[in-house]
Amino acid sequence: MPKAITSIRAGIIGTGFIGPAHIEALKRLGVQVTAIVDNERAKIVADKWGVPNAITDLDHKKLVTHPEVDVVHIASPNKLHAQHAADALKAGKHVICEKPLAMTSKETAQLVKLSESRPGQVFAVNYNLRFYPAVLQMRAAVQRGDFGEIFHVNGSYMQDWLLKDTDYNWRLLPNEGGALRAVSDIGTHWMDAASFILGAKISEVYAQLETLHKTRKRPLGEVQTYSKAGQEMKYATYPVETEDYAAVLLRWGSGAFGSVTVSQVAAGRKNCLRLEIYGSKKSACWNSEEPNSIQYGSRDGANELSLRGSPGFMEDVAGFSDYPGGHAEGFPDAFKMNMRAIYGAISTGKKGPIPFASVEDGHHEVKVCDAILKSSKTRKWVKV
Repeated sequence: MPKAITSIRAGIIGTGFIGPAHIEALKRLGVQVTAIVDNERAKIVADKWGVPNAITDLDHKKLVTHPEVDVVHIASPNKLHAQHAADALKAGKHVICEKPLAMTSKETAQLVKLSESRPGQVFAVNYNLRFYPAVLQMRAAVQRGDFGEIFHVNGSYMQDWLLKDTDYNWRLLPNEGGALRAVSDIGTHWMDAASFILGAKISEVYAQLETLHKTRKRPLGEVQTYSKAGQEMKYATYPVETEDYAAVLLRWGSGAFGSVTVSQVAAGRKNCLRLEIYGSKKSACWNSEEPNSIQYGSRDGANELSLRGSPGFMEDVAGFSDYPGGHAEGFPDAFKMNMRAIYGAISTGKKGPIPFASVEDGHHEVKVCDAILKSSKTRKWVKV
Protein backbone atom coordinates (compact mmCIF):
# COMPACT_ATOMS: atom_id res chain seq x y z
CA MET A 1 0.00 0.00 0.00
CA PRO A 2 1.38 3.44 -0.93
CA LYS A 3 1.85 5.67 2.08
CA ALA A 4 0.44 9.19 2.14
CA ILE A 5 2.94 11.85 1.15
CA THR A 6 1.95 13.73 4.31
CA SER A 7 3.73 11.03 6.30
CA ILE A 8 7.04 11.64 4.47
CA ARG A 9 9.47 13.98 6.21
CA ALA A 10 11.78 16.43 4.44
CA GLY A 11 15.03 18.15 5.34
CA ILE A 12 16.39 21.21 3.50
CA ILE A 13 20.04 22.08 2.91
CA GLY A 14 20.32 25.81 2.20
CA THR A 15 18.35 28.96 3.03
CA GLY A 16 18.96 31.19 0.00
CA PHE A 17 16.30 32.13 -2.55
CA ILE A 18 15.37 28.59 -3.53
CA GLY A 19 15.50 26.78 -0.16
CA PRO A 20 12.37 28.50 1.18
CA ALA A 21 10.67 27.89 -2.19
CA HIS A 22 11.10 24.16 -1.50
CA ILE A 23 9.65 24.62 1.99
CA GLU A 24 6.63 26.55 0.73
CA ALA A 25 5.84 23.94 -1.94
CA LEU A 26 6.08 21.12 0.59
CA LYS A 27 3.94 22.96 3.13
CA ARG A 28 1.23 23.41 0.47
CA LEU A 29 1.25 19.64 -0.05
CA GLY A 30 1.10 18.88 3.66
CA VAL A 31 4.60 17.37 3.68
CA GLN A 32 6.40 17.69 7.00
CA VAL A 33 9.60 19.77 6.85
CA THR A 34 11.44 18.64 9.95
CA ALA A 35 14.96 20.06 9.64
CA ILE A 36 17.00 22.70 7.86
CA VAL A 37 20.76 23.30 7.81
CA ASP A 38 22.83 26.38 6.98
CA ASN A 39 24.62 29.06 8.96
CA GLU A 40 22.77 31.22 11.51
CA ARG A 41 20.12 31.89 8.86
CA ALA A 42 18.82 28.36 9.42
CA LYS A 43 17.26 29.48 12.72
CA ILE A 44 15.63 32.51 11.10
CA VAL A 45 14.14 30.46 8.26
CA ALA A 46 13.12 27.63 10.60
CA ASP A 47 11.26 30.06 12.87
CA LYS A 48 9.51 31.69 9.90
CA TRP A 49 8.30 28.40 8.43
CA GLY A 50 7.75 26.40 11.62
CA VAL A 51 10.59 23.91 11.05
CA PRO A 52 11.41 22.22 14.38
CA ASN A 53 15.10 21.46 13.84
CA ALA A 54 17.51 24.24 12.80
CA ILE A 55 21.15 23.19 12.31
CA THR A 56 23.26 26.35 12.27
CA ASP A 57 26.82 25.01 11.96
CA LEU A 58 26.70 24.15 8.21
CA ASP A 59 27.12 20.45 9.01
CA HIS A 60 24.97 18.80 6.33
CA LYS A 61 25.76 15.33 7.68
CA LYS A 62 23.66 16.10 10.76
CA LEU A 63 20.71 16.58 8.42
CA VAL A 64 21.26 13.67 6.02
CA THR A 65 21.57 11.27 8.98
CA HIS A 66 18.73 12.84 10.96
CA PRO A 67 16.20 10.15 11.99
CA GLU A 68 13.29 12.47 11.25
CA VAL A 69 14.34 13.16 7.64
CA ASP A 70 13.29 10.83 4.79
CA VAL A 71 14.00 13.13 1.83
CA VAL A 72 16.96 15.50 1.53
CA HIS A 73 16.41 18.66 -0.53
CA ILE A 74 19.71 20.15 -1.73
CA ALA A 75 19.53 23.93 -2.19
CA SER A 76 23.15 24.67 -1.38
CA PRO A 77 25.72 26.37 -3.68
CA ASN A 78 26.55 24.37 -6.82
CA LYS A 79 30.01 23.32 -5.66
CA LEU A 80 28.46 21.39 -2.76
CA HIS A 81 25.75 19.51 -4.67
CA ALA A 82 27.75 16.38 -5.48
CA GLN A 83 29.00 15.83 -1.93
CA HIS A 84 25.64 16.59 -0.34
CA ALA A 85 23.81 14.27 -2.75
CA ALA A 86 26.29 11.43 -2.32
CA ASP A 87 26.16 11.64 1.47
CA ALA A 88 22.34 11.69 1.43
CA LEU A 89 22.17 8.63 -0.83
CA LYS A 90 24.66 6.75 1.34
CA ALA A 91 22.54 7.61 4.38
CA GLY A 92 19.58 5.89 2.71
CA LYS A 93 17.63 9.07 1.93
CA HIS A 94 15.70 10.06 -1.16
CA VAL A 95 17.24 13.13 -2.84
CA ILE A 96 15.88 16.21 -4.61
CA CYS A 97 18.76 18.35 -5.89
CA GLU A 98 18.77 21.82 -7.39
CA LYS A 99 20.33 22.25 -10.80
CA PRO A 100 22.99 21.93 -11.94
CA LEU A 101 23.33 18.48 -10.44
CA ALA A 102 27.07 19.05 -9.89
CA MET A 103 30.00 21.12 -11.13
CA THR A 104 31.30 18.59 -13.70
CA SER A 105 29.99 15.65 -15.71
CA LYS A 106 32.55 13.45 -13.94
CA GLU A 107 30.80 14.21 -10.66
CA THR A 108 27.34 13.67 -12.13
CA ALA A 109 28.40 10.34 -13.66
CA GLN A 110 29.48 9.21 -10.20
CA LEU A 111 26.10 10.24 -8.80
CA VAL A 112 24.29 8.27 -11.51
CA LYS A 113 26.35 5.19 -10.65
CA LEU A 114 25.72 5.63 -6.93
CA SER A 115 21.98 6.10 -7.52
CA GLU A 116 21.83 2.96 -9.67
CA SER A 117 23.24 0.98 -6.75
CA ARG A 118 20.28 2.17 -4.63
CA PRO A 119 17.21 1.45 -6.77
CA GLY A 120 14.80 1.95 -3.88
CA GLN A 121 15.75 5.60 -3.47
CA VAL A 122 14.29 8.36 -5.63
CA PHE A 123 16.83 10.87 -6.98
CA ALA A 124 15.25 13.88 -8.70
CA VAL A 125 16.65 17.14 -10.07
CA ASN A 126 14.53 20.25 -9.64
CA TYR A 127 13.70 21.23 -13.22
CA ASN A 128 10.32 22.55 -12.13
CA LEU A 129 9.48 24.21 -15.47
CA ARG A 130 8.27 20.79 -16.63
CA PHE A 131 5.22 21.24 -14.44
CA TYR A 132 3.77 24.43 -15.82
CA PRO A 133 0.43 23.29 -17.28
CA ALA A 134 1.38 24.87 -20.64
CA VAL A 135 4.58 22.83 -20.84
CA LEU A 136 2.69 19.62 -20.05
CA GLN A 137 0.04 20.59 -22.60
CA MET A 138 2.61 21.14 -25.36
CA ARG A 139 4.31 17.85 -24.51
CA ALA A 140 0.99 16.01 -24.85
CA ALA A 141 0.33 17.75 -28.18
CA VAL A 142 3.75 16.70 -29.51
CA GLN A 143 3.14 13.10 -28.43
CA ARG A 144 -0.23 13.11 -30.25
CA GLY A 145 1.32 14.50 -33.42
CA ASP A 146 -0.72 17.71 -33.32
CA PHE A 147 2.22 19.74 -34.65
CA GLY A 148 3.21 17.22 -37.28
CA GLU A 149 6.96 16.83 -37.77
CA ILE A 150 8.82 19.13 -35.35
CA PHE A 151 11.64 20.70 -37.33
CA HIS A 152 12.76 23.65 -35.23
CA VAL A 153 12.48 25.11 -31.75
CA ASN A 154 13.65 28.48 -30.53
CA GLY A 155 13.44 30.71 -27.52
CA SER A 156 15.15 32.66 -24.79
CA TYR A 157 15.50 33.05 -21.05
CA MET A 158 16.10 36.64 -19.96
CA GLN A 159 16.79 38.24 -16.58
CA ASP A 160 18.29 41.57 -15.47
CA TRP A 161 19.32 40.92 -11.88
CA LEU A 162 23.04 41.06 -12.78
CA LEU A 163 22.82 44.04 -15.16
CA LYS A 164 24.94 46.40 -13.05
CA ASP A 165 28.60 45.85 -12.31
CA THR A 166 27.78 46.17 -8.60
CA ASP A 167 25.28 43.29 -8.72
CA TYR A 168 26.80 40.31 -6.97
CA ASN A 169 26.06 36.69 -6.15
CA TRP A 170 28.22 33.61 -5.54
CA ARG A 171 27.09 32.25 -8.93
CA LEU A 172 29.44 34.77 -10.57
CA LEU A 173 32.47 32.87 -9.26
CA PRO A 174 33.59 29.77 -11.21
CA ASN A 175 34.82 28.00 -8.07
CA GLU A 176 31.39 28.46 -6.47
CA GLY A 177 28.94 28.09 -9.36
CA GLY A 178 30.93 26.45 -12.15
CA ALA A 179 32.62 27.47 -15.39
CA LEU A 180 29.26 28.45 -16.94
CA ARG A 181 26.81 30.78 -15.24
CA ALA A 182 23.91 32.14 -17.32
CA VAL A 183 23.73 28.92 -19.36
CA SER A 184 24.02 26.67 -16.32
CA ASP A 185 21.75 28.71 -14.06
CA ILE A 186 18.84 29.47 -16.39
CA GLY A 187 19.74 28.10 -19.83
CA THR A 188 19.54 24.52 -18.57
CA HIS A 189 15.97 25.19 -17.41
CA TRP A 190 15.02 26.17 -20.97
CA MET A 191 16.88 23.24 -22.52
CA ASP A 192 15.32 20.73 -20.13
CA ALA A 193 11.81 22.10 -20.73
CA ALA A 194 12.27 22.02 -24.52
CA SER A 195 13.69 18.50 -24.41
CA PHE A 196 10.86 17.36 -22.13
CA ILE A 197 8.28 18.72 -24.58
CA LEU A 198 10.00 17.10 -27.56
CA GLY A 199 10.64 13.81 -25.79
CA ALA A 200 14.23 13.91 -27.05
CA LYS A 201 17.68 14.80 -25.74
CA ILE A 202 20.08 17.43 -27.07
CA SER A 203 22.77 15.72 -29.13
CA GLU A 204 24.93 18.56 -30.49
CA VAL A 205 25.59 22.26 -29.77
CA TYR A 206 27.27 25.35 -31.20
CA ALA A 207 27.70 28.18 -28.70
CA GLN A 208 28.83 31.79 -28.36
CA LEU A 209 29.38 33.15 -24.83
CA GLU A 210 29.79 36.83 -23.97
CA THR A 211 30.59 38.81 -20.84
CA LEU A 212 29.28 42.36 -20.55
CA HIS A 213 31.21 43.25 -17.40
CA LYS A 214 34.82 42.09 -17.66
CA THR A 215 35.26 43.25 -14.08
CA ARG A 216 32.68 43.68 -11.35
CA LYS A 217 32.53 45.20 -7.88
CA ARG A 218 31.93 42.73 -5.10
CA PRO A 219 30.17 44.04 -1.96
CA LEU A 220 32.19 43.43 1.18
CA GLY A 221 29.40 41.46 2.83
CA GLU A 222 26.82 38.75 2.14
CA VAL A 223 24.31 39.31 -0.66
CA GLN A 224 21.31 37.06 -1.32
CA THR A 225 20.07 36.08 -4.78
CA TYR A 226 17.99 38.87 -6.42
CA SER A 227 18.82 41.32 -3.61
CA LYS A 228 20.13 44.80 -4.33
CA ALA A 229 23.29 46.19 -2.82
CA GLY A 230 22.76 49.46 -0.99
CA GLN A 231 24.52 52.70 -1.92
CA GLU A 232 26.42 52.63 1.37
CA MET A 233 28.11 49.31 0.50
CA LYS A 234 31.88 49.06 0.13
CA TYR A 235 33.22 47.12 -2.85
CA ALA A 236 36.23 45.15 -4.03
CA THR A 237 36.88 44.87 -7.79
CA TYR A 238 37.38 41.39 -9.29
CA PRO A 239 37.67 39.92 -12.82
CA VAL A 240 34.61 38.11 -14.23
CA GLU A 241 35.27 34.68 -15.73
CA THR A 242 31.68 33.57 -16.41
CA GLU A 243 29.27 34.63 -19.17
CA ASP A 244 26.56 37.28 -18.81
CA TYR A 245 24.73 36.14 -21.94
CA ALA A 246 24.95 33.43 -24.58
CA ALA A 247 23.53 32.22 -27.88
CA VAL A 248 23.39 28.48 -28.49
CA LEU A 249 22.42 26.47 -31.57
CA LEU A 250 21.04 23.04 -30.75
CA ARG A 251 20.28 19.71 -32.38
CA TRP A 252 18.11 17.08 -30.74
CA GLY A 253 18.29 13.34 -31.26
CA SER A 254 14.82 13.52 -32.84
CA GLY A 255 16.24 15.58 -35.71
CA ALA A 256 14.81 18.90 -34.53
CA PHE A 257 17.05 21.97 -34.80
CA GLY A 258 16.86 24.94 -32.45
CA SER A 259 18.37 27.98 -30.81
CA VAL A 260 18.23 29.65 -27.41
CA THR A 261 19.50 32.98 -26.13
CA VAL A 262 20.06 33.44 -22.40
CA SER A 263 20.97 36.59 -20.52
CA GLN A 264 21.21 37.86 -16.97
CA VAL A 265 21.85 41.43 -18.13
CA ALA A 266 18.62 42.04 -20.11
CA ALA A 267 17.19 45.28 -18.72
CA GLY A 268 13.54 45.02 -17.77
CA ARG A 269 13.31 41.25 -17.96
CA LYS A 270 12.91 39.87 -14.46
CA ASN A 271 12.40 36.20 -15.27
CA CYS A 272 11.14 35.78 -18.82
CA LEU A 273 11.34 32.44 -20.62
CA ARG A 274 9.96 32.13 -24.16
CA LEU A 275 9.70 28.82 -25.98
CA GLU A 276 8.42 28.32 -29.54
CA ILE A 277 7.86 25.02 -31.34
CA TYR A 278 7.46 24.83 -35.12
CA GLY A 279 6.07 21.79 -36.89
CA SER A 280 4.78 20.85 -40.31
CA LYS A 281 1.16 21.33 -39.17
CA LYS A 282 1.25 24.22 -36.72
CA SER A 283 3.35 26.05 -34.13
CA ALA A 284 3.08 26.96 -30.45
CA CYS A 285 4.54 29.79 -28.39
CA TRP A 286 4.66 30.05 -24.59
CA ASN A 287 5.92 32.84 -22.33
CA SER A 288 6.54 32.07 -18.65
CA GLU A 289 5.49 35.60 -17.66
CA GLU A 290 2.04 34.82 -19.12
CA PRO A 291 2.01 31.21 -17.96
CA ASN A 292 -1.65 30.35 -18.41
CA SER A 293 -1.88 30.71 -22.18
CA ILE A 294 -0.40 29.17 -25.32
CA GLN A 295 -0.39 30.85 -28.72
CA TYR A 296 -0.92 28.45 -31.64
CA GLY A 297 0.01 29.43 -35.18
CA SER A 298 -1.34 28.07 -38.46
CA ARG A 299 -0.46 28.60 -42.13
CA ASP A 300 -3.93 28.01 -43.53
CA GLY A 301 -6.26 28.90 -40.66
CA ALA A 302 -6.69 31.45 -37.91
CA ASN A 303 -4.11 31.66 -35.15
CA GLU A 304 -5.42 30.76 -31.70
CA LEU A 305 -4.92 31.74 -28.07
CA SER A 306 -5.59 28.79 -25.78
CA LEU A 307 -6.22 29.47 -22.09
CA ARG A 308 -5.66 27.03 -19.26
CA GLY A 309 -8.94 25.58 -18.08
CA SER A 310 -10.60 25.90 -21.49
CA PRO A 311 -11.37 22.99 -23.87
CA GLY A 312 -8.13 21.71 -25.37
CA PHE A 313 -6.14 23.00 -22.40
CA MET A 314 -7.45 21.00 -19.48
CA GLU A 315 -7.71 17.31 -20.25
CA ASP A 316 -3.98 16.85 -20.87
CA VAL A 317 -2.96 18.56 -17.61
CA ALA A 318 -5.38 16.78 -15.29
CA GLY A 319 -3.66 16.17 -11.98
CA PHE A 320 -1.18 19.01 -12.52
CA SER A 321 -3.52 21.99 -12.23
CA ASP A 322 -5.54 22.63 -9.08
CA TYR A 323 -7.45 25.81 -9.90
CA PRO A 324 -10.21 26.46 -12.45
CA GLY A 325 -9.65 28.58 -15.53
CA GLY A 326 -9.18 32.28 -14.88
CA HIS A 327 -7.32 31.61 -11.62
CA ALA A 328 -3.69 32.08 -12.56
CA GLU A 329 -1.13 29.38 -11.77
CA GLY A 330 2.58 30.15 -12.06
CA PHE A 331 6.01 29.50 -10.58
CA PRO A 332 4.96 28.45 -7.06
CA ASP A 333 2.31 26.12 -8.49
CA ALA A 334 4.77 24.47 -10.91
CA PHE A 335 7.12 24.00 -7.96
CA LYS A 336 4.34 22.39 -5.95
CA MET A 337 3.34 20.08 -8.81
CA ASN A 338 6.93 18.95 -9.28
CA MET A 339 7.15 18.07 -5.59
CA ARG A 340 3.79 16.29 -5.77
CA ALA A 341 5.08 14.12 -8.62
CA ILE A 342 8.36 13.34 -6.84
CA TYR A 343 6.75 12.57 -3.51
CA GLY A 344 4.14 10.49 -5.30
CA ALA A 345 6.95 8.37 -6.74
CA ILE A 346 8.49 8.04 -3.29
CA SER A 347 5.17 6.95 -1.78
CA THR A 348 4.48 4.32 -4.47
CA GLY A 349 8.01 3.02 -4.84
CA LYS A 350 8.47 4.68 -8.28
CA LYS A 351 5.61 2.74 -9.88
CA GLY A 352 4.18 4.29 -13.04
CA PRO A 353 5.53 7.03 -15.35
CA ILE A 354 7.99 9.50 -13.86
CA PRO A 355 7.60 12.96 -15.47
CA PHE A 356 10.07 14.76 -13.21
CA ALA A 357 13.75 15.14 -14.04
CA SER A 358 15.86 12.19 -12.91
CA VAL A 359 19.52 11.98 -11.93
CA GLU A 360 20.19 10.77 -15.49
CA ASP A 361 18.50 13.91 -16.86
CA GLY A 362 20.61 16.06 -14.55
CA HIS A 363 23.74 14.25 -15.74
CA HIS A 364 22.83 14.87 -19.39
CA GLU A 365 22.26 18.60 -18.79
CA VAL A 366 25.74 18.93 -17.28
CA LYS A 367 27.18 17.09 -20.31
CA VAL A 368 25.34 19.61 -22.52
CA CYS A 369 26.99 22.41 -20.53
CA ASP A 370 30.39 20.78 -21.03
CA ALA A 371 29.75 20.69 -24.78
CA ILE A 372 28.60 24.34 -24.81
CA LEU A 373 31.75 25.46 -23.02
CA LYS A 374 33.93 23.48 -25.42
CA SER A 375 32.07 24.84 -28.45
CA SER A 376 32.47 28.42 -27.25
CA LYS A 377 36.24 27.91 -27.15
CA THR A 378 36.66 25.95 -30.40
CA ARG A 379 33.95 27.78 -32.40
CA LYS A 380 32.77 24.40 -33.69
CA TRP A 381 29.78 22.10 -33.34
CA VAL A 382 30.36 19.75 -30.41
CA LYS A 383 28.56 16.45 -29.79
CA VAL A 384 27.14 15.85 -26.33
